[in-house]
Amino acid sequence: MWELSIAVDLKNLEVAKFIYQTLKSRSAEYETVVTCYEQFDTIFVLLACPENFQARVSVEVERCIIKAICDFYKEKFLAENLRLPLHENMSLMAFKKALINFDKETDFYLITKNLELKSNLHLDSFYHFKLKGLREKWSELISLANENSDYLVSNEAFFDLLKFLIDNLEVCADEINVFEDENGYFIKPQNREDEAEYQSLSKEGLVSSLIELSPKKINLFCCSDDNTTGFLAKIFEERVNICYNKSLEKIENFSFLK
Repeated sequence: MWELSIAVDLKNLEVAKFIYQTLKSRSAEYETVVTCYEQFDTIFVLLACPENFQARVSVEVERCIIKAICDFYKEKFLAENLRLPLHENMSLMAFKKALINFDKETDFYLITKNLELKSNLHLDSFYHFKLKGLREKWSELISLANENSDYLVSNEAFFDLLKFLIDNLEVCADEINVFEDENGYFIKPQNREDEAEYQSLSKEGLVSSLIELSPKKINLFCCSDDNTTGFLAKIFEERVNICYNKSLEKIENFSFLK
């Protein structure tokens, strides 16, 4: 059996939950046992799998660790160091999400080249002692934004920078459909039939998900004409195709929401 222990400080409980739930969701596929427990001020996520699955499970663990650092640790780093002029919440959330996803390829590389999955990994120690170069890279981006904070007071300048960041994100999906009903928004990638993955999203959740996916084309089928559609059209521009409720009856795929 191949065994691995991942330790996370209790103050980063959400990180530990994410790692545990992500690895647990794939455990049956690789005959992996995943469990967790708390001791003193640390949460331990433990996994064990047959040695013939070690290579594939290691890849899953590596991806999970990278995403945890690039999402949770980077978001916390931004919150502690970024100074932005006041804008409405949706705009600020979108700006921070764009910064989190900006130049992900380099982030992934810097983490991967320092990550060694031996028998034990203390994630917070790894982040603080092995990823100095990664934090320096993030600091450069934040310093650039902070140095131009007076310029970003203008809504026009703020959105120009936001659109620049979004236009330069890695494209993770070619074309997706977004549907709205009374429960919220639902994202359906083109040529995907797995309806179990569809989840109701709030306005903020939709904007956050679309920035992370950064698709080439967004087909947005709306029941209402609210500020969400206008906001998405403003930050994604020509990538958004908006169709209002009269067009929904023609969309066969919309039936999965009922």
